[in-house]
Amino acid sequence: MNSTRTEALCRIVRTSAAAIALAGLGLATGASGASAAADDTTSYVALGDSMASGPLIPDITGPVACGRSTHNYAHELAASIGASLRDVTCSGAKSKHMTEKQSLSLLDIPMGSAAPQFDALRPDTDLVTLTIGGNDAGLVGIAQDCMQLDPTATPCKDKLTEGGVDQVAQRIAEFAPRLAAVLDGIHQRSPQARVIVTGYGLYIKPGGCWPLQPVLPVDADFLQGSVDRMNTVIAEQSAAHGAEYVDVATPSKGHDACQAPSDKWVEGYVPTAAAAPLHPNRQGEAAYARIIGAHLQGS
Repeated sequence: MNSTRTEALCRIVRTSAAAIALAGLGLATGASGASAAADDTTSYVALGDSMASGPLIPDITGPVACGRSTHNYAHELAASIGASLRDVTCSGAKSKHMTEKQSLSLLDIPMGSAAPQFDALRPDTDLVTLTIGGNDAGLVGIAQDCMQLDPTATPCKDKLTEGGVDQVAQRIAEFAPRLAAVLDGIHQRSPQARVIVTGYGLYIKPGGCWPLQPVLPVDADFLQGSVDRMNTVIAEQSAAHGAEYVDVATPSKGHDACQAPSDKWVEGYVPTAAAAPLHPNRQGEAAYARIIGAHLQGS
C-alpha cells in the first residue's frame, strides 16, 4: 500500500467522529451536566476525558463537542447505584481542564467552551470518578500517526524512541505531578468524597492484528505498552493521593479492538459500532461501569 492510501485512511479516522456526530447523532433532551438530586441519594460527579464521556455512543447530551453520552460509564454506574449524577466529562480534556475552561470545536468549527470540570464539585459530593491523562500524553494522536498499511514500512516506534529516548514515556512521566495536583484539588473541594480513578483499557492484543487494525505488530505492542505505562502512573498517584485506582485493562482481555464486534469493548481505526475510533463502545462503557460498581461494593 502506498503512502497516499495511508494518508487517506488517517484523514478518515481523524474526521469520522466529528462527521458522524454532525450527520447522525441527535442530542438527548434534558440538562447536559447534571441530574436532579434527591434526598439521601449519593451525590456523584464524573470528571474526565473521552474514555469517560463516550463520544458517538447514542444519545449525546450537550455540549455536543464534548461527546458526552447518556450511556457512558458514569450514567450506567449512576443508574446501577441510584446516584444523582453531575457528568462533566468532555472529549479532548486534559488535566488542566479541571481548573481551566476547555475550548471546543467540531470539524474545526469553534463551538464555545466547557466550564472547568471542578466547577461541578461540591463540599457535600459523595463520589467522584476520574479518567484523565490520555490527552496529556497525546496517546490517541500517536496511535493515529502509527497507522500503517504497508507491512514493510519502518515502525513508528523507531521515530518515537529515536536516540534511545522514549518520547511517550517522557510525556507520561510529566503527567504524574499534574495528576497529583488534580487529586489534591478534588479532595480540597469535596473532602468527604470517595475518589475513584480509572486507568485505560486494553486497546489491542499483544502483536496486534494487522491488517484488521492497521498498525504493525511492533507498534501495537509499543502503543499498548504506553497505555500500560500510563496506567501504572495513574495507580501510583492514586495510591499516594488518597484515591482508589480501578484497573479496567486486566478485565478487558479478550475484548480489544482485534476481536469480533460482539466481543470488543473498544473500537479500532474504523469503528464497527456507534463509537469514536480508538475509544470504548457502549459495551465497553457498560463493562467499565460494572467493574467500578463491583469495586465500590468491595468485590
